[in-house]
Amino acid sequence: MAAFLKNLLPARFRSDITILPVVRMDGVIATSSPMRQTVSLASLAGPLEKAFSMKQAPAVALVINSPGGSPVQSHLIFRRVRDLAEEHGKSVHVFVEDVAASGGYMIALAGDEIVVDPSSIVGSIGVISAGFGFDRAIEKLGIDRRVYTAGEKKMMLDAFQPEKPEEIKRLKALQKDIHDLFAGMVTERRGDKLKDGGKGLFTGEFWTGMKGVELGLADELGDMRSTLRRRYGDKVKPVLIQQRGMGLLGLLRRAPRVDSDGAASIGAGLIGALEERGWWSRYGL
Repeated sequence: MAAFLKNLLPARFRSDITILPVVRMDGVIATSSPMRQTVSLASLAGPLEKAFSMKQAPAVALVINSPGGSPVQSHLIFRRVRDLAEEHGKSVHVFVEDVAASGGYMIALAGDEIVVDPSSIVGSIGVISAGFGFDRAIEKLGIDRRVYTAGEKKMMLDAFQPEKPEEIKRLKALQKDIHDLFAGMVTERRGDKLKDGGKGLFTGEFWTGMKGVELGLADELGDMRSTLRRRYGDKVKPVLIQQRGMGLLGLLRRAPRVDSDGAASIGAGLIGALEERGWWSRYGL
């Protein structure tokens, strides 16, 4: 009878069940947008705080499926995970699904262990900037563009002006600073696990999960369920921690308006969707 009554208790009140919170990070890393799902500190701050605050949980699991995106948001999420882990004294298990590349891999570095599928994509430790040039197009169309600035560098890398060597040099210097930060994070977090001390890993190349384990970018092959059962026993209970819903009023407030500004917002959303598609397609996804 006692065993029967024990089984009726919620998992969080049962001493024989190990609760383990799970936070998913799925999508391109960018500041929050009402038009598309993104991974950002704003969208994850609540779930991460709740996950690490679960006193009975010995660790937190992060499930990552991201082709990258904003280096700033990636670093902010990484830093928040590590701060919370140290504050609450919890281990962090990272599980990679399809891809943890570029900024997605930067976040994965927050894990005390990184578990990948043999066919996962990991790496792409580099920095990229991309855009379009319209200077010849507006010239052919006979369009005059009138821009007035205070500050001689304010229009640097403007898409409607020809490229200038000194501006490209400046951009590459900025990219190098970010790349050095990224490479340093990999070296610090993966340490002696990196093959040949990380030589050849910082070119922007990416690899399968199987090769990633061999190179030291990940720890082992596996999946979340089997790994957690092996670590914590058959009665481990993963609990997905999600962001609290905004409700109907919140959704209506964030919906784009159908006026001249709303049309621009929708257009920007479509462009953003195309850019997001480009992020995933780089890895064959």
